[in-house]
Amino acid sequence: MTGTIKKLTDKGFGFIAREGEDKDLFFHSKDLSGVMFDELKVGDAVTFEVVDTEKGPSAKNVARA
Repeated sequence: MTGTIKKLTDKGFGFIAREGEDKDLFFHSKDLSGVMFDELKVGDAVTFEVVDTEKGPSAKNVARA
């Protein structure tokens, strides 16, 4: 899937605005692939996989598009 970085925190996680979806998707810095958390900026285009967790869907294998 594709989306854009909507929000980043200083605690190592953020949210992705998904194309065609109303609800943003959570991701953690440990779920990045080929990019460091500090290199990401709000508005960056990313690709990712959606996985179901105890707290709901989240993004995994997040990489720059």
